[in-house]
Amino acid sequence: MELRQLDTFAAVARQGGFTRAAEHLRLAQSAVSAQVRALEAELGVALFARTTRRVTLTEAGSLLLARYDRIQSEVAGARTDLTELTSVLRGRVTVGATAVLGHLSLPAALAGFHSLYPGVDLSLRSGLIATLVAALDAGETDLVIGPRHDDLPPRFTARRIADEHLVLALPPGHRSATSLAALRDEPFICLPTGSGLHGILVAAASAAGFTPRIPFETHSAAAIRDLVSAGLGVALLAESAATRPGPAIDIHKPHPAIPHPPIAVIHRRDRPLSPAAQALRRHVIDRAATPDSRAVR
Repeated sequence: MELRQLDTFAAVARQGGFTRAAEHLRLAQSAVSAQVRALEAELGVALFARTTRRVTLTEAGSLLLARYDRIQSEVAGARTDLTELTSVLRGRVTVGATAVLGHLSLPAALAGFHSLYPGVDLSLRSGLIATLVAALDAGETDLVIGPRHDDLPPRFTARRIADEHLVLALPPGHRSATSLAALRDEPFICLPTGSGLHGILVAAASAAGFTPRIPFETHSAAAIRDLVSAGLGVALLAESAATRPGPAIDIHKPHPAIPHPPIAVIHRRDRPLSPAAQALRRHVIDRAATPDSRAVR
């Protein structure tokens, strides 16, 4: 069975006869008839009921036409996939990412993408989400992976890929505390003013009836953990940062729980992604949905 035979068969069915199909295909009517006869002989069934006035599909012909439509859809999809693959073989993608990404292992995701598309130049920028979103707005990055805060402007679109949770991070041996209010007299360690975590801490403390004293501000979750471990204060910290290998800290789930924004892949709505950036976005989403992409806890 050849694809051209199927094309000819479909033309006869849709044009309502061999003469019109021949005109449509710009073939001799004898050639059209020969291809259909060959297809019927190979399949061992009649595809058309022929009379002197009209040609109609048999039950077998109707079934084959439905299958033909599916085949055409698959062929079109294959062409699209191959065209996209060729486009992705070359390109450049700059991605911005925060240190807090829930269970997603960004190094594993980027390494997997590089093995699939070694011809694509990858660049990574790390930082706080506000800085990275500003870079995305300015066209300095193609994608950002990080917390999706409620104040994200509508000109951006965000695809949720992972959940994140906040925990209380305390120095080893610190008195037990399971609520933020119980730590009201403690010095806090946090990201700088204007960061998402800083805003969450201040809002949660206000809801608990106090204003947190924050003598230590630093620019990374890892540095927060280092300072907490050294006994310089307490902190709200993303669970993924608190539980990965590192300096010892005591970890408690706060009651009531303090929500953390979900982790998302973010880009501009009005700025089409290049084929390479589209491929990386899909790859990150797939990796986030795959259990073996979870970081060690």
